Amino acid sequence: MKTFEGSYAGDDARLPDDAHMECKICWHVYDPAEGDDYWQIPPGTPFSQLPDHWRCPECDGAKAQFMVILED
Repeated sequence: MKTFEGSYAGDDARLPDDAHMECKICWHVYDPAEGDDYWQIPPGTPFSQLPDHWRCPECDGAKAQFMVILED
């Protein structure tokens, strides 16, 4: 599995499909297994497949403001 450290910065190619992403503003975590009820994103949707208009459902932060959570 590839890992990606640091800010997302819009580089979809470097994100594994199961990457958990955290908003650097409010700490909301996007879990691809859960999707996003607010934006009607179905479970199983990787962060890299979210629509361009998607924003943090908690603070309205931009998609590019999310960071990868590295799990051991």
